[in-house]
Amino acid sequence: MSSAAPAPIRSLFAAGQSLWLDFIRRGLLDSGELAGMVAAGRISGLTSNPTIFEKAIGGSSDYDGAFDALALAAPDAFAVYDTLALEDIRRACDVLGPVHARTQGADGFASLEVSPLLAHDSAGTIAEAKRLFAAVARPNVMIKIPATAEGLPAIRAVIAAGIPVNVTLIFSVEVYARVVEAYLAGLEDRVAAGGALSPIASVASFFVSRVDTLLDPELAALAAASTTPPATRDVARSLLGTIAVANARVAYGRFGRLFAGPRWEALAAQGARKQRPLWASTGTKNKAYSDVKYVAELIGPDTVNTTPPETLDAFADHGTVEPGVDAAHVTAAQATLARLAGTGISLADACAKLERDGVRSFADSFVTLLAGIDARRQGVRALSSERWRATLGPLAPAVAARVQALGAAKFAARMAARDATLWSADPAAQKAIVNRLGWLAAAAAIEPERAAYEAFAAEVATEGFTDAVLVGMGGSSLCPDLWARTFAPVAGRLRLTVLDGTDPVAVARVRAAIDPATTLFVVSTKSGGTTETLAFADFFYAAARAVVGDAAGRHFVAITDPGSALEARAQRGGWRHTFLAPPDVGGRYSALTAFGLVPAALLGIDLAALARSAQAMSAACGPRARADENPGLVLGAILGEAAKAGRDKLTFAIDPGIGALGAWLEQLIAESTGKQGTGIVPVDGEPLGLPAAYGDDRLFVRIALAGGTTSAADGTTDAALAALAAAGHPVVTIVLDDRTALAGEFVRFEHATAVAAAVLGVDPFDEPNVAESKANTEQALARFVSGRPLHDDAALVREDGIALFAPGPAGAALRPIAAAAGEKGHAVSRVLAAHLASLAPPDAWALLVYGDLAPPEAALAGRLRRAVHERTRVATTLGFGPRYLHSTGQLHKGGPVEFAFLVLTFETALDLAVPERPWSFGVLCDAQAAGDVEALAARGRRVLRLHLEGSREAALAAVVARLESVPSPATGSPA
Repeated sequence: MSSAAPAPIRSLFAAGQSLWLDFIRRGLLDSGELAGMVAAGRISGLTSNPTIFEKAIGGSSDYDGAFDALALAAPDAFAVYDTLALEDIRRACDVLGPVHARTQGADGFASLEVSPLLAHDSAGTIAEAKRLFAAVARPNVMIKIPATAEGLPAIRAVIAAGIPVNVTLIFSVEVYARVVEAYLAGLEDRVAAGGALSPIASVASFFVSRVDTLLDPELAALAAASTTPPATRDVARSLLGTIAVANARVAYGRFGRLFAGPRWEALAAQGARKQRPLWASTGTKNKAYSDVKYVAELIGPDTVNTTPPETLDAFADHGTVEPGVDAAHVTAAQATLARLAGTGISLADACAKLERDGVRSFADSFVTLLAGIDARRQGVRALSSERWRATLGPLAPAVAARVQALGAAKFAARMAARDATLWSADPAAQKAIVNRLGWLAAAAAIEPERAAYEAFAAEVATEGFTDAVLVGMGGSSLCPDLWARTFAPVAGRLRLTVLDGTDPVAVARVRAAIDPATTLFVVSTKSGGTTETLAFADFFYAAARAVVGDAAGRHFVAITDPGSALEARAQRGGWRHTFLAPPDVGGRYSALTAFGLVPAALLGIDLAALARSAQAMSAACGPRARADENPGLVLGAILGEAAKAGRDKLTFAIDPGIGALGAWLEQLIAESTGKQGTGIVPVDGEPLGLPAAYGDDRLFVRIALAGGTTSAADGTTDAALAALAAAGHPVVTIVLDDRTALAGEFVRFEHATAVAAAVLGVDPFDEPNVAESKANTEQALARFVSGRPLHDDAALVREDGIALFAPGPAGAALRPIAAAAGEKGHAVSRVLAAHLASLAPPDAWALLVYGDLAPPEAALAGRLRRAVHERTRVATTLGFGPRYLHSTGQLHKGGPVEFAFLVLTFETALDLAVPERPWSFGVLCDAQAAGDVEALAARGRRVLRLHLEGSREAALAAVVARLESVPSPATGSPA
């Protein structure tokens, strides 16, 4: 042994005890520290366990170099762990190889534990032990197997196979005796099979300090209790800190007897080695005791002590070596345990509890380890070059600093713990926030609910239903609409149509497309009282009742919160089913609850695949992921810092195959961040242009489907975005493996939005301005009922079937222009030109359409939007009323003041009555437009309303012609 070892350690080895290190970490190997300890003679072996690996892999940066490649290549978290752990143990075995050779196989081992999840699985443990031994492929690896009832037969079988075994989690002398029996029987089995015994070594890990940790409080309580007899109090007090060592000493006495006599001598004659007792858990937990107590008091021949690094250092510094397990010590220990029994405290019960707790603790550590690895693995995969690219230009330093700050603040962990202080210092707001964080658990809840959703979908399909019509608004409709527009119909499941527009043309279109006799109507509203949704429900209930009579209720399904009025209505009406969603999940965060999953099941979408995608991203965005590997934190930092730098126009370029994702993202981001005069403006569906077509207020995000394509005016989307990035615009690209990966993007963007809101200093879970338009709508309807006009304002211009309104202070400046132009003709064109002249980046402009547009009409709306962008370079958005009132409407009122609006309403000869209401769908739609215009004008927003008469296509063409007649500056935007 090297003379470099401190004297206490040299003396300990001389007394016949080996000293092993209870610790492993990649840095210990990479730095050469382990090799130095072995060369110096400080240690002659090493042990590991799940808790050690959890701290090593999850709590250090030692594995970063190897992790990324494994994360991309390995099929799951266990494979990553397995590869890392096996490599560490192989390297440790190689370092300890000279010790193993010098001691002729008696020492120099590194221990690796079978999965703690197999602690009660004999066959699984045997198979895993054999696999690990073969995988390490070193003769000096010991496979750790717990001393559970199921572990004992595994120990026997693995020893019989010639594999060195470290039996772990032994707490009682009785269990220790059974472990030795398993070892001896395994040796005998090997002899019977003709195998050699000389290569086999084994240790029995007897846990020490945990016994005192458990029993000391019981003894102290007994000593302090007034009901305890004085003599018993004295005994209890004297036994503090003595039971763990006494228990181990008695076990050592049993060791001497078990490895003696004819049975052992016969095995020894064939080369068998004694199974040495290994004292485990020898770090001192109680600071009142010596920091080397569980080493110094258990020194003796044929033993091993495995210590954590701090205990090893302490013993090297001031340990003393005296015999601790000789016959006198064993006899005294037996007396100590007898005194303990006299107090009424059961050592057997304590040891049984410690075994149960130990098995559970190692299993929990292993699960935590795998969860942490999976979180990092999923994060690395989500941010890999195949799935993520970010060219941030000058924005990069601020984003990097923000990610670092989020990590230092433990943002992800605090969000997972529902720490509302991340978003508000106001106690009332914090309480409301906590009640809206249920979405954090939504991904994990999919799998438990999946069977019920799928069974329901199969039930209605087999009963002859062919169609489903979902009626809802905002968060209740946007995800189902995304499913319907993204996934091809599945044989044997229903066709899904989503209705979220009150224009009677839209209602009539849906009514004409379905047969109520074979249609399931899904009424979806979180509050249970959404005006539009209930109007749709009443309309279609009347249609169903006209066809199927009293069976109409069997054609209706409710999705709502517990205790809502809709739940009660469904019960009264005998509706087929009511699905209840978690009440602590806000509407825009509800895609992965019943609001999104029931429609997905009806369509036949693979819910298991959605669950896998959502859970993978949820892990990556959760508290176990590193900040720079957390897709939600990274994207949120980009969104937030871009907005703070003035790049608050989040411009999406989404592949056509998943294009409906844009509307869902619009609501999530706009309604969550657009308040207190700030916010992120999501821009969806605006064609990409040349770099010169934009101001410095843009952040571009492409969301691509692997193998998908999208066209831009100047070529492919990739080429257009590359040009934008080269010009200094920040560009992010996200690539989805397939359509079911949309569930993961829901999770990523939900986390990112919450992070971005924190960066901007706003509460992402309230919508303080949404109620304004609702209240105004009610007032407009009241005016209608009383016989007054829905709109209080007078037209500024009436010209060729176009009535132009410019309410509020912002419209005052347009009146002289309209008056002057009216004398010369072309008044609408002049007012529109003046409206456009007021726009320049960083303004945003919204086209708000209160009408259902057929494809030719939608194309004209796109031309109108493009004309505005070409002439102003401002970001343009397109919203359909009243749907946007439940999404981007919050941003319109509460967000940046640089927003301008053009609202389109239509005259229509078609109208439909709403049962039991004093108004029709046409009146409701017009009232909603009136209410929103009033809310915008009251906030000083630049808002025009054009009311179009006659053919919608012709009227829109006339508006487009007028806008396109406005001179276009040389912006570089393609014509």
